[in-house]
Amino acid sequence: MGIVLSNIIAIYRRELQSYFVSPLAYAIAGVFWFIAGLFLVMILLGPDGILPAVALIDAQGQQFGVPVPPIDVPYEFIRAFLDRMGWLLLFILPILSMGLYAEERKRGTLELLATSPVTNWAVAVGKLLGVVTFFTTLILPLMVFEAIAISSSNPPLAPTIPLLGHLGLILLASAILSLGMFISSLTDSTLLSAVFTFAVVILLLFIDLIARNIGGPIGEIVGHFSLLKHYNTLIQGIFDSSALVLFSSYIFLGIFLTAQSIDALRFQRQ
Repeated sequence: MGIVLSNIIAIYRRELQSYFVSPLAYAIAGVFWFIAGLFLVMILLGPDGILPAVALIDAQGQQFGVPVPPIDVPYEFIRAFLDRMGWLLLFILPILSMGLYAEERKRGTLELLATSPVTNWAVAVGKLLGVVTFFTTLILPLMVFEAIAISSSNPPLAPTIPLLGHLGLILLASAILSLGMFISSLTDSTLLSAVFTFAVVILLLFIDLIARNIGGPIGEIVGHFSLLKHYNTLIQGIFDSSALVLFSSYIFLGIFLTAQSIDALRFQRQ
């Protein structure tokens, strides 16, 4: 067990270091922060933003002497921002996952990994932990800006709501990255890996819509596999153990399929 953990940590450190010396990773981070920053500003201060809308409702209430129902601005801001972030992942994560194994194939180092004493499970877990850690570092600065934006709210927002929402964001990203890692293990083309991961993510995000069109018990069963439905539950501040089970299942499935894919490569080489 200790040797397996040491192997996972070694792969994890190698993978994480590769992101911090990669120009592509810095380009992805720059685009991600720029778009996320735009979302943040537009949700708060844009023409259809929360603050102008609340100010307008308040002014109309005072003008006509009608009592205005209270609006939980911090909650609406966090929920709306994390909703946009979920859609942003659709475009960012396939690019992050596309090179996890495809680059190893292109450089000819995948055969070395496949025939090394390190188990394929350890390699897959180490690589996934590395890319998830890199993604988490991308959202940390955004969490600081979110905290600043809601810091002056009165009454303050319950901390469990943003914590659950960001946990959902990281779990959603981990599930997509895990499946993207498996797709990356099937090809030496990073472009093909990104395109197929994008297609799979689109399917998984819209599976709830497909389930509603099917209807009935079958539609209900299909709807349980929706990533978006369970993500929306978490960003509303609702703790749902079935969401944690679903995201964990997708993560495990991606790691399992990746290990089997590299095992198949090992047998081919033998």
